[in-house]
This record gives sequence, structure tokens and C-alpha cells, in this order.
Amino acid sequence: MKITSLQKYKGSTYEAELDYERKIYLHADIIVDFGLRVDDNIDRGRLREIIWASNFRRAYQRALYLLDYRDYSRAEIYKKLLVSYKSEKLCTAVADKLESAGIIDDERYAEKLAAKYVSGRKFGYRRAKREIVMKGIAPFTAEDALEVHLEEFEENLMHLLESKHARFLTDRSDRKAVEKVKASLVRYGYAFDEINRCIKEYFENNLED
Repeated sequence: MKITSLQKYKGSTYEAELDYERKIYLHADIIVDFGLRVDDNIDRGRLREIIWASNFRRAYQRALYLLDYRDYSRAEIYKKLLVSYKSEKLCTAVADKLESAGIIDDERYAEKLAAKYVSGRKFGYRRAKREIVMKGIAPFTAEDALEVHLEEFEENLMHLLESKHARFLTDRSDRKAVEKVKASLVRYGYAFDEINRCIKEYFENNLED
């Protein structure tokens, strides 16, 4: 088949018309990379290569655009691209390139999320791990990222008791209030044993017998 027309469409995109009246839209970089000119004859194999390269470029640029606004895990960016481009092979190839270039890095992202959830939001280990895994991070990667924060959890738990729940902890015999605090801390991702230990310590430090 022959390229019968090659003209600027808009921006850096060109419209290429083939001899059977099919039109494809290619970025200028693809035109240059493949050395395309009017009257060039290309077979179907070559056309598939051109279309693949064009789609790859679009998907890769889309990924970079998304990553300008926030970080993504490999799984997240793959799923995001798949919605638009429908090709598992294409989206995998884009994710591979982003990963090999260090643009996406699940370990680095997990470390950032761990700091956000533990140091920032004061989540317990369970909640922090769950939130990180929900971002598409592997469980073992989440665990590695949280390991450096292990000493913070008890400190954070006590901080929550003193800053958020102190008004409910004025009477150790008020079981309803104490259970309400415990339920809230479970939702934050803390285990019952650490909650009970810290509440006991809180009463010992803040209430006179």
C-alpha cells in the first residue's frame, strides 16, 4: 500500500492517508523515526510496526502526564492505561519502560506511602499496610516499607489517646466510653493488645486513684 497524502493535522500530529483511503494519525516523531514520505510503499507488517509505535508513544506520554500530578504504583498506572488503550501487551510495555527508567518504583512509592500513613495519619500497622497494598503494592514491599516505622506505632497510639480521645477517657469505669475509643483505634489499624496496653498506661499516667 502507498502513502498518498501526508499533511499536518493539528499540533505535532500528522494525517497520513493510504491508497485505500484509510487515514491514520501520527506524531511528527513517528514520521521521522520511520522516515515516512508521500508515495512510500509499506506492507502490512511495516504498517503494524508504525501503528504500534504510535500507540506506544501516546500511551507513554499519557502515563508521564498522569505521573506529573501524583505517584502511581506499577499496577495502578497499568490499570489506568488499560482503560484507554485496551491492549494488555501495550500497557505492559509502557509500564516496563517507566519502571526501567526509574520513573515508577514500587519500593520508593511504598516508602512514601508508609511515611504518609504512619507519621502523617497515625495509622496502625494493619491499616497502613492495607492502604499501601490497595495502591497496587505487593504485601512484602509494604511490609519492608513499614519496618522502619515500627517504633512509631506505640508513640502514635498514645498521641491519639491524648489528642483525639482524651475527652472520652476521664473515668476508667465508664466502659461504654472506653469501648468507643477502642473501636475507633481498631479502625485506625491497631491491634487489641496494643490498644489495651496503651489505654492502661494512659489511665495510670493521667488519672489519680
